[in-house]
Amino acid sequence: MLDQFLFKKIDNAQLVVFRVFYGLLVSAECYGAIATGWVRRTLVEPQFTFSFIGFELLQPLPGNGMYIYFAVMGTLGLLIAMGYKYRLSALAFAVLWSGVYLMQKTSYNNHYYLLMLLAYIMAFLPASRDASLDAKLNPKLRSQSMYNWVRWVIILQLFIVYTYASVAKLYADWLDFSMIEVLMNSKKDYFLIGEFLQQKWVHKIVAVFGICFDLLVVPALLWKPTRKIAFILSIFFHLFNSVVFQIGIFPYLSLAFTVFFFEPQTIRNIFLKTKKTIPETEVIVPKTKNITLTVLGVYFLIQLLLPLRHHFFKGDVLWTEEGHRLSWRMMLRSRGGMITYKVVNAQSNDTTNINLNDFLTKKQQRRVSSYPDFIWQFAQHLKKEYAKKGENIQVFVESKVKINQEPYRQFIDSKTDLASVPWKHFAHNDWILPSPKE
Repeated sequence: MLDQFLFKKIDNAQLVVFRVFYGLLVSAECYGAIATGWVRRTLVEPQFTFSFIGFELLQPLPGNGMYIYFAVMGTLGLLIAMGYKYRLSALAFAVLWSGVYLMQKTSYNNHYYLLMLLAYIMAFLPASRDASLDAKLNPKLRSQSMYNWVRWVIILQLFIVYTYASVAKLYADWLDFSMIEVLMNSKKDYFLIGEFLQQKWVHKIVAVFGICFDLLVVPALLWKPTRKIAFILSIFFHLFNSVVFQIGIFPYLSLAFTVFFFEPQTIRNIFLKTKKTIPETEVIVPKTKNITLTVLGVYFLIQLLLPLRHHFFKGDVLWTEEGHRLSWRMMLRSRGGMITYKVVNAQSNDTTNINLNDFLTKKQQRRVSSYPDFIWQFAQHLKKEYAKKGENIQVFVESKVKINQEPYRQFIDSKTDLASVPWKHFAHNDWILPSPKE
């Protein structure tokens, strides 16, 4: 039964059309990052870059290197869309995007993580078998079919993302609409809609719709009687996010995903103008069946478990941030902080109070003042900056943090030498003080 479902041959129109959308959108993301100054602000101007802990060797290229880096990624996106040297182009983009994702987290976004996962998924899917330069140059490659599991890999990934995003919103500050008020408060100056977004009734609609949409959109798109309604609501939801939150290509990438929910012949009629030529009932179990099932099983087990890890850490993830990333916890909190760093030479007792302006950009300072891993990483950086021949350098901080509309509270143990403590990836870091609610 499982073999008949997963290894049934189906029309590949959905994947082929999505490949074009995907390639064009990631190309726009990369070229746009150069044009809007994102590359300059995030990767060129900072004198110190906050990479993911454990990936410190990944650092921005000097000079104009990062502009070239993003231009190459943008070009790879175009090659993906055209289906030229598809496997190589898609895998190269996945590796390069992973590099830029891991080398900086000052501009962390859940959507960047989703794009990294999608990039690897797409690199191993047969997306260039039709309507591509590869198929034109090598007719033996041409095919209008794919295995059914290919479609369901994308659908299951989306279901995990949306479901975890919905469940994460079921907490006090979202349910009393105060988090929506925080989100919309920064939009007051928006042309025409600024005042509209400050209305309490709008906050209530956004909060309820956000939970319901994330929870139900994938099942509603799968079920034919509700598919068109779900598609119309998807257009509204993602365009609203694009206009209000200005999150780049991702609302449009989310809309592109909807091709996987419509009948292949419908997609083919709209975009490809070619007839379907394969039987729907053909089942061909490949010799690589066990490898395919093992890889997919391990991947999705990780995707299911990774967002749950914060439940096994001491403390509230909204306060500690431990386990927040890679968990589809989107638009759930606003953090603000105040911090001072003190560097102490343990041998001479010389003390230096750090001026953050000497080391960090304004955006980096906002992260360093309120996120524990940034606080710890900058302490390690200061230790390297001030250490001389074998000297024992200590780094202490005075830190206060506020979450959403709560008052500022003491966040870091001021007596802990952050230069000497290790970072724990899979356990609570005890120098993060308990939440006031605890």
